[in-house]
Amino acid sequence: MKERYYLVREDILPEAVIKTLQVKELLASGDVRTVHEAVSQVGLSRSAYYKYKDGIHLLNQIERESIVTISFDLEHRSGILSKVLALIAGSGGNVLTINQSIPLQGRANVVISVETTRLTEELDGMIELLQGIPGVRKTQIVGQG
Repeated sequence: MKERYYLVREDILPEAVIKTLQVKELLASGDVRTVHEAVSQVGLSRSAYYKYKDGIHLLNQIERESIVTISFDLEHRSGILSKVLALIAGSGGNVLTINQSIPLQGRANVVISVETTRLTEELDGMIELLQGIPGVRKTQIVGQG
């Protein structure tokens, strides 16, 4: 079954759901070290926290979770990686990490993680454009979240 999401005003949510979000914020900020400390501070049972924790997120947290990891085989020539990065930025992607191997036999493997929440086109379209850059030999999505 496909997951469905709703945008709901906070004042109509049950108190346990709101407190679960408060616990998550305390843990993320480092104000508390353990779930036990956090649930005690907000007045929530541990069982209620574990029941709701994976189902409640701030909207901006969901946006940050749209990340794709792309593996490239690039020819070892000046400027190819720059063109790849420029195309990603021009498509609205935000590069988070870049890992590149030492070139062997004239090719280097590059793995780039990209935040995709602000893409101006479909991901598949951006991948096609990336594959069309001269010197890009292989492009493959290796992870998506």
